[in-house]
Amino acid sequence: MSDEDESAIIARKARAMEEARKRRRKSAWYGLAMFGMVGWAVAVPVIGGIALGLWIDRRWPGETSWTLVLLLAGAALGSLNAWYWVQREGRDD
Repeated sequence: MSDEDESAIIARKARAMEEARKRRRKSAWYGLAMFGMVGWAVAVPVIGGIALGLWIDRRWPGETSWTLVLLLAGAALGSLNAWYWVQREGRDD
């Protein structure tokens, strides 16, 4: 068998594997993992914002509730983060 025959066989097998990956259905575990990833992508910035806001409010009391401000900022950041991850996973398909 020549090198050209071997490379054609390898190329054909690589194409078949790529097509099989594209046809592969996502399992329920994949959906749960994506759900969990999105949940953590939102929860971590929100909890971090709350913790930082509580610390600022205790350290320097004032009229502004930094807990509420940073909670909203964490929710916005977490939503952008989740959107990024969902878009990235969608591109991989």
